[in-house]
Amino acid sequence: MDGHGLASVIHRAASDPVLPGDVTARARDLGPLESPLIWLALASAAVAVLAVVVALGYRRRVRRWGCTAFGVLLLLAAVTALNSYVGYVRTADDLARLLERGPGVVNLAGHLLDDGQEAPASAAPAPHPGAGAAAAGQRIDVLSLPDPAHGVPSGSNYVILPPGYDADPARRYPVVYLIHGYPFGGPRDWLTSGDAPGTLLALQRATVIAPMIVVSVDLTAGHPSTDWECLNVPGGPQLETYLAGTVVPAVDQRYRTLADRTHRALGGMSGGGFGALNIGLHHVGEFATLVIALPYDDLNDSIGILDGNPAAIAANTPRRYLPAMEFTAPISVLLAVGTGAPTDVTTAHRIADALRARGQEAVVHAERGFNHTWHTARATLPYLLAFADQTFRASPATS
Repeated sequence: MDGHGLASVIHRAASDPVLPGDVTARARDLGPLESPLIWLALASAAVAVLAVVVALGYRRRVRRWGCTAFGVLLLLAAVTALNSYVGYVRTADDLARLLERGPGVVNLAGHLLDDGQEAPASAAPAPHPGAGAAAAGQRIDVLSLPDPAHGVPSGSNYVILPPGYDADPARRYPVVYLIHGYPFGGPRDWLTSGDAPGTLLALQRATVIAPMIVVSVDLTAGHPSTDWECLNVPGGPQLETYLAGTVVPAVDQRYRTLADRTHRALGGMSGGGFGALNIGLHHVGEFATLVIALPYDDLNDSIGILDGNPAAIAANTPRRYLPAMEFTAPISVLLAVGTGAPTDVTTAHRIADALRARGQEAVVHAERGFNHTWHTARATLPYLLAFADQTFRASPATS
């Protein structure tokens, strides 16, 4: 079958997945630490303390301690309100992971909260009767892949293996690679904020998807505060090369994958979504499917990472090169957005239109009322994985 014929097959097969209500409701639900009741309670306590200070302000000790308590409560209310909006910290385990990034006492508090598991126990859906063994079979490996030759001093990539992986040594699996956001993102984010382990179990329990491997890739280059945008940075880390040339071959070597482009998907959220789009378009020979949440197609404020190099900027700005791009192999793309972020919606449709104009399949999925946050990434992850599963099923296994 030639490229045009395969493209038509993918075009007929690819669509916005229709998922069971319990799966989508679970993905949209707030975690216990995202509840708006937390910041409302803290804000109410701050107001109550302020009232006491006003009433008893003539007493120096009350004034001093009251003002301190008011400031602390107000700060906590602001932080928890922001988290309720963004959806970055869902559970105590998520909080532990975040605190562990800090210094001194903050780091110690994180270790005390950490339950020692790579995925929070609460991330897994409650299994139906008789499904406990299958749920317990999910395994998460940390694949350390430093690559100093490409400027990557460390790389902790998380590999989520499906239930039954160890029980059936003859079976091979398709792979979805997910990239975190920038800055201050990291590969654990898809396990915590993104709830990839729990979402996979929910989808498999509902028989929506066949078992697959999901890899949360570390593209921080050891500096999570830097907005690398998954690029090959002049004089810096070669992150595109690291993903396509180091991580993918290592996963194929160490795990039982279906090591061909039609059983390999690349995705991400926000900055990781940009990286998935840019890297995926550069490597259509390695990835036949792209699944992107909160997409954008222009470097914008991150353009400085390329030191003003006009050729590098043009080569890494999909908005510029996609309209004239020649595809050596067909791709299928899902772009997921929240309707509360109109810029994301406009961008997704622009990318989809450009892909369709080049004969490629593109679908836009919109979550009503969601914004450019981890809430949206988590709510749309079931659709991203189900879309990848659609394209995997449409392709015969070759390895």
